[in-house]
Amino acid sequence: MSQIYAVLVDGVMYAAWLFLVALGLTLVYGVLKILNMAHGSLYALGAYAGVTLIGPWVAQGGNLYVSYLLLVLAAIVAGGAIGFIMERGILKRFYGQDPVVLLLVTYALFLIMEDAIKLVWGVDPYTVSEPYSFLGNFDLGDLSYPNYNFLIVGVALVAGIGLTAFLKFTRSGRLLRAVIHDREVSQAMGIRVSRYFVVTFMAGAVLAAIGGALTAPTVSVAPGMGVEIVVLTFAVVVIGGLGSLPGAAFGALLVGLVRASAVHYWPQGELFSIYIVMALVLAVRPKGIFAPLEARKI
Repeated sequence: MSQIYAVLVDGVMYAAWLFLVALGLTLVYGVLKILNMAHGSLYALGAYAGVTLIGPWVAQGGNLYVSYLLLVLAAIVAGGAIGFIMERGILKRFYGQDPVVLLLVTYALFLIMEDAIKLVWGVDPYTVSEPYSFLGNFDLGDLSYPNYNFLIVGVALVAGIGLTAFLKFTRSGRLLRAVIHDREVSQAMGIRVSRYFVVTFMAGAVLAAIGGALTAPTVSVAPGMGVEIVVLTFAVVVIGGLGSLPGAAFGALLVGLVRASAVHYWPQGELFSIYIVMALVLAVRPKGIFAPLEARKI
């Protein structure tokens, strides 16, 4: 029974982290219809910005509770600034073109950002583990889990519920849903679609960067860390349905539980198990389980 509990808890924790990172990718596709390959680099940028900001703070004996706020602040500034530059400087020039063109453009941005990160921070790994160990552990029967993981679960819940509430209950959210439904009609009604595009892309970039910044204390921040996350987040949004927030949540939970089960019962097939699930889902639902309905235009 303890192993079953371990699978459930590990799966939920991993799912929360995946959902937090995949949320920005889902949001950007839902509004802009762009499969953002540069999402992984934005995640890595958040991790590097986080360790750069809290590294000196921790070394000088700063309050570790403040370090969590600094991680989020670094992600917001770095993700928001680079997201604005990417959307206004490059992506807006390709709107209306074939989706494959936009996919290639974001892939080019991914390669550029990976090299830019190496130029700025070098190739040596960075490690700041104090915020991770500071919160201590939580005992669940015979199992012990770092409380920091529960912090990530909480942030993921706040991000998901907050974004859902924004879309459903605010005027700006309703206007954004109108843009998602039909760009041309929204523009004809006087909605500044371009403004919603840039704000949405910046929000997606910030969410990716926050995921990277909160992950930074748990891993060694090194070049290439954004590559793996692209594969995992794509699996999540494809399983759930591109552009669907409930789909991203369900896809993250499914991938998290499958991955945790594989770690405990089939370690050598950990990564392969995720692709098996994705293949099975796509065989039955090619557009994902929660794929949003598309309006038929006459």
